Amino acid sequence: MFGRKKKPSGVNDLNDLMARLRPDLSRESLGVGPGFPGVAPNPLLSGDARKRNAELRTGALALGVLVDWREVNSNPRVVLMFDVETVGGLSFRGIADEDLTITELTRLAPGKTFPVRYRPTVMDHYVSLARDADPARVQQISDEIASRKRT
Repeated sequence: MFGRKKKPSGVNDLNDLMARLRPDLSRESLGVGPGFPGVAPNPLLSGDARKRNAELRTGALALGVLVDWREVNSNPRVVLMFDVETVGGLSFRGIADEDLTITELTRLAPGKTFPVRYRPTVMDHYVSLARDADPARVQQISDEIASRKRT
């Protein structure tokens, strides 16, 4: 009589809800595996997302080639999909959840390379744009990755 009604199975999972509301943001659509925690509906209200973003600001630098992007809402908040290569030779699909200006949004083009930061200890597919990266360090990373590919 009192209490909560039992919900159908699967409704409790936020990722399932997001996949139903926005199938273009599902794990399969983004090209990541089951280890990806998903895109938060509002990262400002999520403690995990705030913690993740703080860790990414100090994460390791890598290069990401933009594959595609999806607009989440009209901020413009976008989910960017990168093929990321690290100095250590690791390659993975990276997902960045970013607030971009209109100018930055117009500069997005598939195949364009961006410096990104990732968390090597977590490896959950999350990356962030490294807007503060030193251009000389980015060039050094690019040269190291290119020299590894030649050999």
